Amino acid sequence: MITRRELYTIDTVDGYDVEVLGYVKGSVVQTKHLGKDIASKFKSLVGGEVRGYSDMMNEARQIATERLLKDADDLGANAILGFRLQTSGLMGNAAEIIAYGTAVKLTKKAKQDGK
Repeated sequence: MITRRELYTIDTVDGYDVEVLGYVKGSVVQTKHLGKDIASKFKSLVGGEVRGYSDMMNEARQIATERLLKDADDLGANAILGFRLQTSGLMGNAAEIIAYGTAVKLTKKAKQDGK
């Protein structure tokens, strides 16, 4: 199973050959409990962090990323390059998070003498 250690935002990894396996993604649509949504509206009147929504977005990012990792694992990948997260709002109090990237197999390059 790929871990977060093999999740790269860059497009290449020095010292490795890259075999591209394909596009992978994970997504989730997340909502908050009505009671927390009402409390968040009151918080917006006085300013500051809306903790309920911050927690919701962190949880959604984690779920989307785990789904991305499983998608890549199903392809036999040992890493993901070009990892990105995208967010969009839906239905007022819901948010969709999409995690995406390129599933790859990284192979360590053989060392050349004198280098």
